[in-house]
Amino acid sequence: MSLEKALNAFAGFMVLLSVVLTVNVHENFMWFTVFIGANLFQQSFTGFCPASIIMKKVLGFKTERELALEK
Repeated sequence: MSLEKALNAFAGFMVLLSVVLTVNVHENFMWFTVFIGANLFQQSFTGFCPASIIMKKVLGFKTERELALEK
């Protein structure tokens, strides 16, 4: 799995988790959803995402480009 696909999956999971927490635990978990959305928004302009750095350095994910160059 590429870094980009893993990052999309992680973001989707975090959004769903925050909605479940908002509904079932406490309404202030809504701010977690807002934080995730704001992070996705700024990442679309800057390209900076802390989760992608962790996934690449710690978990060893490779970008689509790196995977294409391996073939």
